Amino acid sequence: MVFGKTTSIGKIASKLVREGKKVVVAASDTFRAAAVEQLEEWANRSGSILVKKEEGSDPASVVYESMAKTKEIGADVLICDTAGRLHNKKYLMDELAKIKKVIDKEMPEVRKEILIVLDAETGQNAIAQVKAFKETTDITGIVLTKLDGTSKGGVVIGIVSENQIPDRKSDV
Repeated sequence: MVFGKTTSIGKIASKLVREGKKVVVAASDTFRAAAVEQLEEWANRSGSILVKKEEGSDPASVVYESMAKTKEIGADVLICDTAGRLHNKKYLMDELAKIKKVIDKEMPEVRKEILIVLDAETGQNAIAQVKAFKETTDITGIVLTKLDGTSKGGVVIGIVSENQIPDRKSDV
């Protein structure tokens, strides 16, 4: 089964809800056409709570409102779906830094997992992608998607080793 970033988030949310967690999902990919609708479908399927705003909204404001909702209802987990990023697009990396800054300011005490979602078909270019992301934010894990469509996924071994990213397998 081939799936990408938003679908991975839906699967993670589903797993957490099955474990008895109350999950809020922030639809902070406000630029990709149908991203919010896709995430809304996953939130409905998983039983998680979706926070969204209109298309083109500031992604950091969606994250901010999602944190408020998380606190208000006493949710256990907040998952933020951000726009896909190319490491060579400075404005996208700046946006990511802004989101992290908002989260760190509003929820400094909580444990944060920052997952980079890589398409296995990216191959060696993923190394540059991870390096650029690490300059902007800490990465605590990798989600490697579309492994069934390529043999290039082996690049993740070098990425994990070179960047001291925890090596954890998930059955999501």
